[in-house]
Amino acid sequence: MADRGRVRGSGVLGLCLLLVSLLVALAGCGGRPTADTAGAEVQRVLDRRAAAVLAHDSRAYAATGTTAGYANLAAVPLAAWSYRVTAVRRAGDSATAEATLSYRVEGYDRAPVTAARTLRLTRDSGGGWSVASERPAQQAGEQLWDQGAVSAVRGVHSLVLGVGQPAARLRSFADLADRAVPEVSAAWGTDWAGHVVVLVPGSLQAMAGLLGSPASSYRGIAAVTTGETGGETGGETGGGARTPADRVVVNPEAYAQLGSLGRQVVLTHETTHVATRAHTNAATPLWLSEGYADWVGYRGTGRTPRQVAPELRGAVAGGDVPAALPTDSAFGFSADPTRLAQAYEGGWLACRMIADRWGETKLNAFYRSVATHRNRAGAVETALSTVLGTSLPDFTAAWRTYLKTRLG
Repeated sequence: MADRGRVRGSGVLGLCLLLVSLLVALAGCGGRPTADTAGAEVQRVLDRRAAAVLAHDSRAYAATGTTAGYANLAAVPLAAWSYRVTAVRRAGDSATAEATLSYRVEGYDRAPVTAARTLRLTRDSGGGWSVASERPAQQAGEQLWDQGAVSAVRGVHSLVLGVGQPAARLRSFADLADRAVPEVSAAWGTDWAGHVVVLVPGSLQAMAGLLGSPASSYRGIAAVTTGETGGETGGETGGGARTPADRVVVNPEAYAQLGSLGRQVVLTHETTHVATRAHTNAATPLWLSEGYADWVGYRGTGRTPRQVAPELRGAVAGGDVPAALPTDSAFGFSADPTRLAQAYEGGWLACRMIADRWGETKLNAFYRSVATHRNRAGAVETALSTVLGTSLPDFTAAWRTYLKTRLG
């Protein structure tokens, strides 16, 4: 019995050894790596690709795959560039990788810009992976270099990056931004980066591509400011949070229709959003964030309410005085143009009233106080009480009277 037991045990052991030998043989004959192994291999390829970008090493970059678009980056001053692979889908000797691209522009970005990217890779006979293509992930916006070779113009307080634009035009944007930055600091203070990055794409369609939205959303909009999350300005970070890497994105078609004052006001407005970003969050209503940006934009221009607010002036003249401060929905880019203009004008006049009645220091304190709240509920009411010593009904009544006296 004992001998039979030993023979049975030896048979099981032999079977196990046979299975192990077969698995080793299969691996030695070109067995496919697991998904985790493929993901790690793809990550290593992208790490080498990122290092080549930072080193401006075209040969090393070419060794990782396609060089399409590499030359478009040459003028962009990069301080950081990296990929983080989030998913890999294998299909034989091909793979599709989803990755997050993070980069910083040297001297301008305190935090990285992040972008979702989709990369297609192929595997050669030696088992190595190489990049066949890279593009924005589905529903993600393009990067400027996806649209062509980037040109760069540096100002004293600005960096202007453009595609398909003559150097003289990019220089004009740098001049506008260089005038805007000191104006914003004079109004808001110096607790911000003190410089701005402006993107000038080749067309309205290209602008929409950068923002990942239909062109119809921005027709007639001269510029928008985007933060780390890629959305239009409106506050992506809470007060005191790390400031994201903002970009002022220009609509070259609408911008071309503006006069010299309008162009300066727009750039100053957008630069204000960059400066106030760390104190703008979900608690901040758009009448305050947009109204304040317009207040800074028009501050010192000598323009009167009747000149700046023609749409609201017409409504007030016809006896249609708004009953309440503009809601967030009134600021939608796809809203009725007249309603949109009245919303901006109403927000501007609310901020102008605070500056006139309580002073510029109180206006800034009010803005910051609202952002100390995490949510909208009660934020404005508390700031009105603690900073300005008034209530929302009394403030609204005073604003309605201000509209009548300044626009009548």
